[in-house]
Amino acid sequence: MHIPFTKMQGAGNDFVVLDETQGRLGLSSAQYRFLADRHFGVGADQILSVRAASAPGIDFEYAIHNADGGEVEHCGNGARCFMRFVHSRGLTAQNSVRVQTMERVLQLNMQEDGRVTVDMGLPVFDLAQIPFDPQGLQPIATDSWQKWPLAQLESAQGAMFNVAVVSMGNPHAVYLVDDAEATPVATLGPRVQSQPCFPNGVNVGFMQVVSRSQIKLRVYERGAGETLACGTGACAAVVAGIRLGLLDSKVDVDTHGGRLTIEWAGMGQPVLMTGPATTVFDGSITIPD
Repeated sequence: MHIPFTKMQGAGNDFVVLDETQGRLGLSSAQYRFLADRHFGVGADQILSVRAASAPGIDFEYAIHNADGGEVEHCGNGARCFMRFVHSRGLTAQNSVRVQTMERVLQLNMQEDGRVTVDMGLPVFDLAQIPFDPQGLQPIATDSWQKWPLAQLESAQGAMFNVAVVSMGNPHAVYLVDDAEATPVATLGPRVQSQPCFPNGVNVGFMQVVSRSQIKLRVYERGAGETLACGTGACAAVVAGIRLGLLDSKVDVDTHGGRLTIEWAGMGQPVLMTGPATTVFDGSITIPD
């Protein structure tokens, strides 16, 4: 199968974008893995599929596959690239579109400066919906919320590994660190992901609070490992920091790939994410059957 594609990146989180508005390509998990492979395919953290809407009030559908071929619920950096793609390709003339993902409907807005703002929806704190299984764990009350000490997992200093858990349409565990750069993310990320309390796996965020309006963040993602940026991870970290009493309602998130701005007015309000989205190149590729 020979298909066209567009390579895009948002704050260094890179994507292969496929236009399926005229019909589904019907790719297998192995074919998504091939596209994401940085040696034999195009190379990407995730594959984004732009699909025609199937319900009134929705402009597009949006499917996301990780580099391991598995479909996932949400990707904030990908959503910004999605908006840039449909706008630049003339698939819409609107500066605001509504997009159906696996778990929720996203509102995407093109800004005058070229950045894209994504209404990421409401954060989810219900443990069953995240999902997070607290069996055998005792929460530690912190401000108006709680952290969860993970069983049989200690930090480098020997203290319990306490995480805040939240979903942004996909599950996140947020861990506070003193120095994000010095944190062994490649070692700790898989250890957290292997915990049985996360039945659907988890994205692990390592957050350093610089001030009440700025954090540094590294994220070890499901099916991708550490990425240069994670949009939902940035949202989850800021939401966790606000609920823990550490951050104000508007926060700049510095990642290895660039800066994202996250806003959250509090309980019952959606999380807004603003950041860049850039086309890298267009191409075509033959995918093995």
